Amino acid sequence: MSNLLLSLIASAAYGVLAAYFWRAQGRGEEDVVSRGAMGHMVLIPLALHGYLLSHDVFANGGFNLSLLNALSLIFWLTLLVYWLARFFYPIGGLQALVLPLAAVAILLPELFPSAHQLENTGLLAFRAHITAAMLAYSLFTIAMLHAVLISQVEKRLHHANMPRVLRSLPPLLTMETLLFRMIAIGFVLLTLTLASGAVFSEEIFGMAWRFNHKVLFGFLSWGVFAVLLWGHYSYGWRGRTAVRWTVSGFVFLLLAYLGTRFVLEVLLHR
Repeated sequence: MSNLLLSLIASAAYGVLAAYFWRAQGRGEEDVVSRGAMGHMVLIPLALHGYLLSHDVFANGGFNLSLLNALSLIFWLTLLVYWLARFFYPIGGLQALVLPLAAVAILLPELFPSAHQLENTGLLAFRAHITAAMLAYSLFTIAMLHAVLISQVEKRLHHANMPRVLRSLPPLLTMETLLFRMIAIGFVLLTLTLASGAVFSEEIFGMAWRFNHKVLFGFLSWGVFAVLLWGHYSYGWRGRTAVRWTVSGFVFLLLAYLGTRFVLEVLLHR
């Protein structure tokens, strides 16, 4: 069976589950989505997605982390984190927001294959760097989603016509608690990403930092999230202030890698 056919099957499964979760939320059955048997069905397309990623990223014995492969990997990790977190927090229904994006992301590497073979992939520092970076991207993707939802809930809190997806969310205080926990863990992973990147650069180029746009935006993102965490735990920053800082840090993080790959692969065709 071809990888394209497998990706179509997994994409369709993601779509069907998204539609089911949306309908369940509309009927007020959030517990079914969070802890019911159907919640485990996500593991089927998730496993197919993981298989396709392993084939695309490690094709021909290399390490191909092109823009589309990176996007697909981030959404796969995001769904995996959501699936694991649903056992501890009532956020299973939020998968319905990510599933349609994952349904598209899984198709793109198969429809538009591109090569970005990375070198020196055998080094432990490189593997630690990539692992921490992808996990950080995934956690900050979830944090960004939560920040946007918190902003929308605050705007519509006193409106009778609040959209269904917002009505089915956990309490606002719970959402904010989860937001800062994810940002704190993501910040640790981002710190490890920058530190392992310095070790990797030292081993390959003889210098801890090669100043470029990727390093610049990476440190800008790190600084934004550091200030946000400091402001939250020292001065109780929350609400719109937290949302603005989260969005800013996430944008810098996107520019650090995905923005670079978009310019090189899509605009410059390198």
